[in-house]
Amino acid sequence: MPPVTSLLETAVEALGGASRPGQIRMASAVAHAIDTGEHLAVQAGTGTGKSLAYLVPAIAHAMATGKTVIVSTATIALQRQLVERDLPRLAKALKPALGSEPRFAILKGRGNYLCLNKIHAGVTEEPENALLDAFELSRTGREVTRLREWVSDTETGDRDDLTPGVSDRAWKQVSVSARECLGANNCSYSEDCFAERSRIIAGQADVIVTNHAMLAIDALSPANILPEHDVVIIDEAHELTDRITAVSTAELSSASITLAARRCGKLIDEELVDDVIGAAEQFGELLNDTSDASTPRRLTRLPDGYDLALAALRDRLWKARNAIGPINQAGAPDPEAAAARSAATTSLEELHDTAVRVLGAFDDPDEANRRDVVWVAHDRFRNDTHAVLRVAPLSVGGLLRASLFAHSTVILTSATLVVGGGFDALAATWGLPAHARADDDTPQPDPAAQAVGDVTAFGLAVPSDAEDIRWRGLDAGSPFDYPRSAILYIARHLPAPGRDAIAEPIRDELRELMAAAGGRTLGLFSSMRAAKEAASIMREQTDHRILCQGDDMTSTLVREFTDDTASCLFGTLSLWQGVDVPGPSLSLVVIDRIPFPRPDDPLLAARQRAVEARGGNGFMSVAANHASLLLAQGAGRLLRSIDDRGVVAVLDSRLATARYGGYLVKSLPPFWRTTDTATVLGALRRLTA
Repeated sequence: MPPVTSLLETAVEALGGASRPGQIRMASAVAHAIDTGEHLAVQAGTGTGKSLAYLVPAIAHAMATGKTVIVSTATIALQRQLVERDLPRLAKALKPALGSEPRFAILKGRGNYLCLNKIHAGVTEEPENALLDAFELSRTGREVTRLREWVSDTETGDRDDLTPGVSDRAWKQVSVSARECLGANNCSYSEDCFAERSRIIAGQADVIVTNHAMLAIDALSPANILPEHDVVIIDEAHELTDRITAVSTAELSSASITLAARRCGKLIDEELVDDVIGAAEQFGELLNDTSDASTPRRLTRLPDGYDLALAALRDRLWKARNAIGPINQAGAPDPEAAAARSAATTSLEELHDTAVRVLGAFDDPDEANRRDVVWVAHDRFRNDTHAVLRVAPLSVGGLLRASLFAHSTVILTSATLVVGGGFDALAATWGLPAHARADDDTPQPDPAAQAVGDVTAFGLAVPSDAEDIRWRGLDAGSPFDYPRSAILYIARHLPAPGRDAIAEPIRDELRELMAAAGGRTLGLFSSMRAAKEAASIMREQTDHRILCQGDDMTSTLVREFTDDTASCLFGTLSLWQGVDVPGPSLSLVVIDRIPFPRPDDPLLAARQRAVEARGGNGFMSVAANHASLLLAQGAGRLLRSIDDRGVVAVLDSRLATARYGGYLVKSLPPFWRTTDTATVLGALRRLTA
């Protein structure tokens, strides 16, 4: 096997690229980590070429040992880039040096594939919301008909291969979750199953591309979802904790329980169905009586009546589940009956398990030691709201430590991993202890950040096995000359942003900056309300074309913004990450305020209190770190190619005046910094000219 640096050189040359010091440094570090079994966190800025830097050593390891390497991403866009562009070209480029062509595959959850049993059985899902009008139901019916016809044309059954796409409601009619699946031994269509075929192909691959949700499902499932492997590479690792948390979150509502009861249909006695629906209605009344539709309410204890209502739900759901009987009854297989039993059983089991989880969530009197956070929220549908009880893990660090880091060598990479000057903040959320870091050139937090305390896993104590986990951090740098290419402008003179409408001085500042830049502005706002308000005002006060998120599909808006070099694009969270607009269409990124999480966010508030209970600084460990990551992601939208130039303007004076401002700035690239308005306006005008 040639050295990794030699393979990287071969790949770069074959793909028409140029040698990059950061890419070589990262590839060498990844290869070293794989050889030693030491976990690695790598920050690789835009333009480093991190995909090649981890794919080349991953392929080398897989080909040398015959073991599979898992690559996990957070977004579909990166999955497609890897599978449709990077890996095919790389496999061909490395074939002469390796002696054979590396094999790769993509692995998705079962819900991404058509289920032949469900289609042929003709099982129909009831709509989860009774308020759907006739038009929506008719559209769903047309889409389902098209999906049934597509079965005879598709070779993959993969939803991503369907053009044009369909709504989630329609897709649900022809797919099943992993828990709803009958299993290969019980299904009449197992030999032709699209999901099983994808798993067979993946089992023969050297590199498997999947997503963070599949990692979570594999970690939570008693069965092995992913093929046997010894190396996991996590790209977009800054999103790992949130994605794992999302998969681990469950909910209960009157509507979902009633739907599950109705799914039982003719499978159980009508009296038992009525019992479950009655318990659901009683539970729904409790939720409505103890909640406020305007804000989520975190529960630190079970309110009066909840324990009895949840216990009644638990018992009746389990009684209904047992009454259904086995999925495949004796005799000839009946696809329709088996599919109906599978769907009903899965719904009842999931709701039962959630009720048990909520009942046990308050066993420990110390909130910081509890495993789960419980809160009441409201889902809005049109002009109506529906109360729902949600439960999510206080921390996923223990899960990741036990199911991921204990069994594989893990490489975590992203353009933004350094928070407050070091890797420890994110490492804590992954369950990696600060004291187990290997000696290296990891950037260290400043003293103010250290004062937060080396609190791991949101303040929860590190288990005794932590000293066996070793990891190191590496900042691979970036090919961009940040101080010469961009300015970080902090509008120190502006008033601190309030909760109400955008203040007039902030409006004036935004208008002046846009005028100096000649449009070419990406406005990143902390809320959709703020983005729409700013768009409305700027449309009245300027001649620039203002595109606003929500006016059209985000992808369409980004394309129009790219094509019209004098336009502006305003939006919220999804624009802070993933928008790639190199060239003259983007010269100014405006951030309206520091993106702290909402103070009424139940999960983050609970995590903050857990840190404080352990003697740490909850605000810095949770809220400030959350804001740091988003700021870095937002600022990263400016420089996307080596020739890009421009300004990142933060219209929140707290970044310059508050004690935590320096900590947040340390998470940003090393732009040239100023608080002088005239300097920035002059620079933008020269750039525009």
